[in-house]
Amino acid sequence: MRRSKARGWLRRLLTWCLYAVLAFYLVCALSLLALRWIDPPGTVVQAQRRIEALLRGQKYKKRYAFVPLGRISKDLQHAVIAAEDGRFYEHHGIDWLELRKVVADDLEEGKLGRGGSTITQQLVKNLFFTTHRSFLRKGIEFTVAPLAELILPKRRILEMYLNVIEWGPGIFGAEAAARSYYAIPASRLSREQGARLAAIIPSPLRRRPGRMDNYTAEIQERMSRMGW
Repeated sequence: MRRSKARGWLRRLLTWCLYAVLAFYLVCALSLLALRWIDPPGTVVQAQRRIEALLRGQKYKKRYAFVPLGRISKDLQHAVIAAEDGRFYEHHGIDWLELRKVVADDLEEGKLGRGGSTITQQLVKNLFFTTHRSFLRKGIEFTVAPLAELILPKRRILEMYLNVIEWGPGIFGAEAAARSYYAIPASRLSREQGARLAAIIPSPLRRRPGRMDNYTAEIQERMSRMGW
C-alpha cells in the first residue's frame, strides 16, 4: 500500500514538472513571437540588477533606450559578432563547432572555462533568465535558442541583443553604452570604440572600455580577417 502511494505521488510530481516545463516553453514561444514586432521594455537580467541594488540598500538607475539596428554603428555590430559569435550568420542558435572546441578545452584544463554561448543563447539568457549559472538554466537555454532562431530573423536577434545586453552598472544596450562611455549616439561609434565596447561584454560589471587595449586589438584583427 505504501509503495503504491509513493509511486502515485511520484507520478503526480513528474506530471506537474512536465506541465511546468511545457508551460515555460509556451511562454517563451509566445514571448518570442510578440518580440518579432514589439521591443522589450526590459529583461529578467535588468530586473535582477534592480532587485540586487534594493537588497543592498543602494539607489538604482537604469540607462536603457531601445534603438533600431540601423541606428547602431556597423562597426559595433561587426565588433560584437567578431568577439562573441563569429559564425552568427551560419548556425541556427547553437554553434556546434565552437561548442566542441569549448568542451575539448575544458576537458584538457580539467575545469569549466569559457562559455561558448552564441549571440542567440545570450539573448535568451538576458530575456528569460538571471545571470546565475546552473546546468538546468544552461540546458533550457540550449533548447530555447533554436526556438528563437525559428521564430525570429537574424537581423531582429542581433538588434535585440545589442539593445538589451549589459554594458556596465545600470547600462543596458548600445545606445546607453555609447552615451555613457563616449557621450555620442550608438550610430557614431568608431571601429575602435565598437571593439572596446565589445571587449567588455563578457564581464560588464568589472571591465571598462579604456582598459581593454589588448583584447580590443585582438577583436579588430578578427574583424579584419572577417572582411570588416
